[in-house]
Amino acid sequence: MSNVIAINAAAKKSIAAARATSDEMLLQSIAKGDRTSMHVLYSRHNVRVYRFVLRMVRDTTMAEDLVSQVFLDVWRTAAQFEGRSQVSTWLLSIARFKALTALRQRKHEDIEQEDVLEIADEADTPEASLDRSNTSAILRACVAKLSPAHREIINLVYYHEKSVEEAGAIIGIPQSTVKTRMFYARKQLAELLKGAGVGSLAA
Repeated sequence: MSNVIAINAAAKKSIAAARATSDEMLLQSIAKGDRTSMHVLYSRHNVRVYRFVLRMVRDTTMAEDLVSQVFLDVWRTAAQFEGRSQVSTWLLSIARFKALTALRQRKHEDIEQEDVLEIADEADTPEASLDRSNTSAILRACVAKLSPAHREIINLVYYHEKSVEEAGAIIGIPQSTVKTRMFYARKQLAELLKGAGVGSLAA
């Protein structure tokens, strides 16, 4: 019995230590096959990755499946992380690639994307500065009308609070292109919001 208590205490200690560890150090441990570190990294980032993917694919089942694939990739390829970006940026770039691949496959299957319902995101986002309930629904509808490239920039910068540099790393484009897309995305979004009777986003 005392052995079991000692093992449980040791397990709790190792989980607590992992939780206090940086993402980069967790990846180093994952590369060595440490499952506790994998669980901690997953619990830290799975919700963010899920919301990011969901905004791209607009299908809850597909998003859940893609999140599983992302973290399976992390388990397999943790040793390949080179530390050029934040771990969260690396995770979203893997997620983006998988979501785009899934969308291409879905197009080949002739599934009508228009039939997929817009999913409400309950996260506290920059739209919180606008009038909550009704206005946030209008904002989501307006964002959905943007081109895929502009929608992606708004998603990364506003909803996921990524910097211009991080957004460029995730999408694979220069920072200057990110800034240009952000400018036109904000301009178009402001026009759409004005047409819907809502003030534009704060600068």
